[in-house]
Amino acid sequence: MDNYKIINKIGEGTFSEVVKAQSLKDGKYYACKTMKQSLSSLEQANNLREVQAMKRLNPHPNIIQLHELIFDKESGTLSLICELMEMNIYEFIRGRQQPLPESKIRHYMYQLCKSLDHMHSNGIFHRDVKPENILIKHDVLKLGDFGSCRSLHSKPPHTEYISTRWYRAPECLLTDGYYSHKMDMWSVGCVFYEIISLSPLFPGSNELDQVTKIHDVLGTPDNSLLQKFPQSRAMRFDFPLRKGSGISQLIPNCSAPSLSLLYQMLTYDPEERIAHKLYCIKTHRHTVLYNCSMCSVRESI
Repeated sequence: MDNYKIINKIGEGTFSEVVKAQSLKDGKYYACKTMKQSLSSLEQANNLREVQAMKRLNPHPNIIQLHELIFDKESGTLSLICELMEMNIYEFIRGRQQPLPESKIRHYMYQLCKSLDHMHSNGIFHRDVKPENILIKHDVLKLGDFGSCRSLHSKPPHTEYISTRWYRAPECLLTDGYYSHKMDMWSVGCVFYEIISLSPLFPGSNELDQVTKIHDVLGTPDNSLLQKFPQSRAMRFDFPLRKGSGISQLIPNCSAPSLSLLYQMLTYDPEERIAHKLYCIKTHRHTVLYNCSMCSVRESI
């Protein structure tokens, strides 16, 4: 880190600390993520899933850019020097009093789905999509924090409690690690709702409360669907029957197209959940029609 000057601390998690740093070479500012885990070699550092994922996924306009890796042999400390963004979506939402225009929400969701499309196309799923891991600068949205990512080709059971609880898909809550990349789209649906409403959709206080919060809104899933899930050792499937309030009751001013997409993302059955690529196509077309009402028919389609 001799070539960087630490400016201030940005944040800290279980496995890393992030600071704002200035390059002494070019004067530019970066986000420096330093791992708390001590590593034995540069080879071990390069083999970390997060490092491999960022190298594979860069460059992409909606993925945080990795500038360089710095490994200190004496301390075993690894630092990832990444591009610096203005804030994350959680901070962005927290500071707002009024809802965002729908055109802007659509623009953000399009970019988020583009980032996931790129990830999944490269054989990686994120597993921790949440507002804190989605960064923004000048209306450009980028997905970051790939510390929980996994190969699409790895076979379940996966790690059970990987994603943050509020954004965890039903298959992650109800099974002992039997989930796929479709969990990412459930998380995107939760983020989508949060950007619209400025509040979380399923703020569960524990695993059981999380399931209850989901049932309160979406209703209890059919037994035929529950039978598809290998039952968890910790979670019984004899849930009390609930109809669910529905998402539309929570955000009555939400447009019909956005509400439809929310329901397609927040579908219990992961096999029926909308794909990121299809959402990108729908959103892009809808955005063009919305913003260019005077365009020709050929341009709109």
